[in-house]
Amino acid sequence: LSALRVVIRFVFLNTSTRFAMMKCLALAFATLSTFAASFAPIANPKQHNTALNAFENELGAQRPLGFWDPLNFISGPEVTQERFDRLRYVEIKHGRISMLAFLGHVMTTQGLRLSGSIDMEGTTFASIPTGLKAFSKIPDAGLIQLFLFIGFLELNVMKDVNGTATCPGDLRNGKDFGWSNFSDEEQRGKRAIELNNGRAAMMGILGLMVHEGLTGEPYVLNSLLGYPSNFNAGF
Repeated sequence: LSALRVVIRFVFLNTSTRFAMMKCLALAFATLSTFAASFAPIANPKQHNTALNAFENELGAQRPLGFWDPLNFISGPEVTQERFDRLRYVEIKHGRISMLAFLGHVMTTQGLRLSGSIDMEGTTFASIPTGLKAFSKIPDAGLIQLFLFIGFLELNVMKDVNGTATCPGDLRNGKDFGWSNFSDEEQRGKRAIELNNGRAAMMGILGLMVHEGLTGEPYVLNSLLGYPSNFNAGF
């Protein structure tokens, strides 16, 4: 909880102070990355080609980049299909979370809220702003409940409980939900759509968070086109 409060305090620093801090952090990260890259050993071309040949036909290796692994997460002789599947599962999970986050951000920006109160003291859902600013309005007990609930889902629900998954991210756990009605080609196509939408959503929600933290206006394109979103107006 203390760490969460530190994060919240940082988010709500005045804009100039926060911007200066973020520029310093970005500069430090860029410097360290350049230093590490300068002294990193050159990857063995044979190992890279082996990884390329092994995974170039995997789902997600699509035009125009094809198989793209700039950080060499799956290069080297120790790489296995099991490791690739684990990384693919993590990518799919993060994509699913990001799709929900992006959609939630857009919907609440439009003013859609649940009815009623969030706690026994009468804090209404309608009184909680959108985005990062919401953390300052949700009671501490509510934040704790959110983290515990997410942890419960992570450990007990959102996983392959029965060991019946047919691909990374398959959390049906023995139920069909009409999936078998699709051909193999259709199933692969739908998995590719989910993967690409998840990738786009990860970039989208990260962009919204960064712009909100820097300027207070996450929908920067609206402002550039002369249609400001009036984000969190009235809060």
